[in-house]
Amino acid sequence: MKLIMAVIKPFKLDSVREALTGMDVEGMTVTEVKGYGRQKGHTEIYRGTEYAVNFLPKIKLEIVVNDALAEQVVETISQTAKTGQIGDGKIFVYPVEQAVRIRTGETDADAL
Repeated sequence: MKLIMAVIKPFKLDSVREALTGMDVEGMTVTEVKGYGRQKGHTEIYRGTEYAVNFLPKIKLEIVVNDALAEQVVETISQTAKTGQIGDGKIFVYPVEQAVRIRTGETDADAL
């Protein structure tokens, strides 16, 4: 099993979710986060005063899938979340040693 963690722009969440649902990805965890990379933030003007916004709003997705599906999920997220602009995000893939569904006690692939 693999844990796929993707950080994407907030307005891309619905299209990524729809694309993954079409692939029979049954669950994901979504977190609103803030951060920066090469973008380094930006400035905004509020009531005539300029403010530096160092941390930009992002969405973090966490999805656990079987090894056979991992590469396809990464490719789908990458294609769906891409705008071609700086700040599109990143995808990380981690190995998962064990998964347990708390309600039923199912483990590993059955727990997904």
